[in-house]
Amino acid sequence: MNALSENFNIRIRPRRSLWEVDWRGIFDYRDLLFLLVRRDFISKYKQTVLGPAWMLIQPLATTVVFTIIFSNVAKISTDSTPPVLFYMGGLLTWNLFSQNLGGSGNVLQANAGMFGKVYFPRIIIPLANGISALIPFAIQLALFLAIYILISWTSPGGFRPSIGPQLLLLPLFVLQAALVGLGSALIFSSMTAVYRDLQYVLGFLVQIWMYLTPIIMPVSQFPTKWRWLVLLNPMTAPVEGTRWALLGTGTLSPVTVAQSWGISLALFIAGFLWFNKIERSFVDRA
Repeated sequence: MNALSENFNIRIRPRRSLWEVDWRGIFDYRDLLFLLVRRDFISKYKQTVLGPAWMLIQPLATTVVFTIIFSNVAKISTDSTPPVLFYMGGLLTWNLFSQNLGGSGNVLQANAGMFGKVYFPRIIIPLANGISALIPFAIQLALFLAIYILISWTSPGGFRPSIGPQLLLLPLFVLQAALVGLGSALIFSSMTAVYRDLQYVLGFLVQIWMYLTPIIMPVSQFPTKWRWLVLLNPMTAPVEGTRWALLGTGTLSPVTVAQSWGISLALFIAGFLWFNKIERSFVDRA
């Protein structure tokens, strides 16, 4: 019995630094991580008629609306790219970001009861939400590729595929969008734990952020004197870079991408540090 008890000893100690990452704890609780991913995925579509089909319906419906309003009515340029592919390509990484941020915005408050009953690394919950956001991204990417092939085959003398070596950089832009989403989610979840009013304005802020990101029109269509401001947006490079990787069109440079990555990493680190600070005392406040 003594040997068995020694094998199941768990040491819980306070974090000594805000910079400390409990890698061992995350690995030990990996089963909980995957259970939370499964829970998030199932609960999101539970008791819906169409179920996971919404992962395809939502981006398709948004793409159709954008195409009608901004391309056909407003006549906004899409850099000689079919509007359907232009808008859907931009929404790929944006949806990954917004689902990450929207799902983790009140993660501390929503799981306060579980935090007070059992120990596990608190970072696991926003991580689970970030991983679950990759599932619809993969499905929507497959849908994009299917429409891409269909348009390239049925376009008489028009659009032709331009996939090249830049496609290898697609994971770089996907990772950046995930980092920006997770960093923003950690910041907002920590702030809503203290200021509950922020959970009511999160959706509004995400919507404004979308219109400040080159989803509706490419960076090349922004006035030159304001373009630097658009490039400061950490979601500009992932959105524009995804289009460039998949469609071969986009206004990016190595300097721009490096600058955007610097902002994204700073946002993620700030979110991680702030989350570590708040989660120490959140149970006492809940």
